[in-house]
Amino acid sequence: MDSEPLTITAAAPMIQRGELTPSDLLEQCLARIDRYEEKVRAWVYLDRERARTETAQLTDEIKKGHYRGPLHGIPVGIKDIIDVFDMPTGCGSKLWANSYARRDATCVQRLREAGALILGKTVTTAFASFDPPVTRNPWNLDRTPGGSSSGSAAAVACGMCLAALATQTGGSITRPASYCGVCSLKPTYGRVSVDGVLPLAPSLDHVGLMANCVRDLATVYQVIAGPDARRGFTFASHVPIRDCLTILDQDPLPRPDLYRLGGLFDERIGAEFSGLYETAADKLLSEMSVSERAVPPAGFAEVLPAHHVIMGVETAEYHSQRLDRRPDDYPPRIRELIEFGRSTPAVAYRHARVFRDDLEEQITGMLPGRVFLTPATTGLPPSLETTGDPAFNSPWSFTGHPTVSVPAGWSHDGLPYSVQLVGPPGCEDDLLAAAVWCETVIDWDRRRVPVS
Repeated sequence: MDSEPLTITAAAPMIQRGELTPSDLLEQCLARIDRYEEKVRAWVYLDRERARTETAQLTDEIKKGHYRGPLHGIPVGIKDIIDVFDMPTGCGSKLWANSYARRDATCVQRLREAGALILGKTVTTAFASFDPPVTRNPWNLDRTPGGSSSGSAAAVACGMCLAALATQTGGSITRPASYCGVCSLKPTYGRVSVDGVLPLAPSLDHVGLMANCVRDLATVYQVIAGPDARRGFTFASHVPIRDCLTILDQDPLPRPDLYRLGGLFDERIGAEFSGLYETAADKLLSEMSVSERAVPPAGFAEVLPAHHVIMGVETAEYHSQRLDRRPDDYPPRIRELIEFGRSTPAVAYRHARVFRDDLEEQITGMLPGRVFLTPATTGLPPSLETTGDPAFNSPWSFTGHPTVSVPAGWSHDGLPYSVQLVGPPGCEDDLLAAAVWCETVIDWDRRRVPVS
């Protein structure tokens, strides 16, 4: 139990060779849940007996020679705004706590077909918004794990599962992953179907994931991504998902063209965090033949208020009637967001949408052959009264560009932090390859979670 959590990359070949059974792996995860969950509170729903029954079936398949691939028997957590058949989709709501899903969301269905074990539902902030969760940061119980994918990040960090699905409308994948010291992928907008996922702001909502290494991200991503007949829109539905793992197997991996992105990312970084990020950035950029910097397009400073306008209006459109009927089910911060959306003029929403289209085009025009490097967060995990500042993540939820975050170091008091990489739309494969290169150069000192 004192060992570091297994990665999918390590566990999958062991399962394929019969050195580790899915049942044994499940028991390892359940033992970690028993050890950490009382204090960390990452899970809102677990069905141990069903998990054991399903894992026994997956183990039997291996014995019969039916191996489904690298996710066969891998325990995965699902953020509790994503439907899992015959499990509740509570969404952080008191009234929906016993609202059982009638079918799997598309991303969950694809995980099942690949042989993954759906272990349970991880804690989300209320309706995937800003109100603090019950989950604690496993590195310091007095700090936030971030939000809204709080439980997903904490569960992966503790080794309670080997990967977890998450969602992001502002900074809800990248920020908690960074605060909890795990890797994350927010794909291009529309690259992973949102079928079966509670909306917050539909034109900003993304489904992504967290895991303990970049290669694990690629393993899960190429299973869940791609066109979905249930949804009218998926990104580049005519473009197939490339085999990410083959690309990551290049030896040596090509050195990416990293460009450090300034502007907002220099201006909003916390003073206590700036030096830590500089150390990580310098380590990466020292490997470049030329240390390049990039300046955001003119008007980039408008991205955060424009994002807030779209998020507020679209959240209000979905939640207004229910807020009027069930006001006690909405905590203060999402209520404030809905009220802001209600009071926002239509012309402001229209302006924000036009600005987004222009900014997405400008950013995309800067990215061919490049990867932007930024801090993953504005600072270290703050106290429990907040989920942290999403300012360095919201721009990419706004424009829809894919991002990967990679742990980069530790603060003097033992808190993890990460760097964020940004790539062109639909180029997750190349972005993941760049992230593996960065992961190798950083050579992060993985530690054992101190909570017990």
